[in-house]
Amino acid sequence: MTTVHLKAPAKVNFRLDVLGKRADGYHDVRMVMQRIDLCDDITIALTDTPGIRVACGKAGVPDGPGNIAWRAADALLGLAVGKPGLDITIAKRIPVAAGLGGGSSDAATVLLGVNELLGLGLTSTQLMEIGAGLGADVPFFIFKQPALAEGVGERLTPLDAIPSVWLALVNPNVPVSTAWVYQNLQLTERRTEDTIPRFYGNIADLCAILANDLEAVTITRFPVIREIKERLVARGARGALMSGSGPTVFGVFDDEAGARRCVAELGREAGWFTTAVKTL
Repeated sequence: MTTVHLKAPAKVNFRLDVLGKRADGYHDVRMVMQRIDLCDDITIALTDTPGIRVACGKAGVPDGPGNIAWRAADALLGLAVGKPGLDITIAKRIPVAAGLGGGSSDAATVLLGVNELLGLGLTSTQLMEIGAGLGADVPFFIFKQPALAEGVGERLTPLDAIPSVWLALVNPNVPVSTAWVYQNLQLTERRTEDTIPRFYGNIADLCAILANDLEAVTITRFPVIREIKERLVARGARGALMSGSGPTVFGVFDDEAGARRCVAELGREAGWFTTAVKTL
C-alpha cells in the first residue's frame, strides 16, 4: 500500500463546561462531544522524495509546518525505517476556525493514516498520547466514539447510550480564534463539577444538557450567533447551541427532513454556510 484515502469528520459539543484555569495556562474542561458526517477528504501518499508536503489550497490553512496535519505526519515519520516522503492532500469541507474541530480531525486522521502506511503498529492509545501533544481535541478523533472529555480534553470516557440525531449547522462565515475566546473568558472562581448524565435515551435527554461556557464570550463579538440560535428554534429545532469556540451553531432536529428544510431556508435567506448532518 502506497496511498490511503481517508475521511476526517467534524464534531460538535453538546456540552462545554470550563471548570477553571490551570497553572500551565490551559483550562480544565468537561465536554460531551460527538462526531458528525461533515468530513474533510485526506489523501496520504508515500513517495521517494524525502520530507513532508501538505497541499490544501484553502484560505487560512497553511501548507507547510504551520499546518497541524504536517506536524502530525512529522511526529511519526521519525519512527519509520529509511527516509520515506509523504505527500498529503486535504480537501477542506469543514469550515475553518469554526468550532467544529476540523484541524484536529485532520491531524488525527493523518496520524491514523501514516501509522497504517508505514506499518508502525502503534496502538490507538499510543496515537492518542502523540495526538495530545498536537492539540487538545486530537485524541477524541482517534477515540472514534461519542465521549465525555475531561482534563484539557484528553481524558475520554465513552458514552455508549447517546442517540444519533440530525443537526442543522449554520456558520455565519466569520473565523473565530479559540485562543482569543479563552483569553477573554472571565472566570470568577473554579466551578464545581456537577454531574453530567452518561445515558441519553432520547433527543429530549440530549437537549436537556445543551450548554457552552464559551458562547457568551463569542456572542459579545459576533451577536449574529444569538440570531442564528433564534432562527433555528423558530424553524423547529428542539435546541440550539454554539459548538466549541464558535461561531458555528447547530440545531437539533427530530428528523432529516426538518434539518434539511431549515438549512435550505437559512442558506437562501442569509447567505450563511449551512448544511444538514447526522451524528456518528
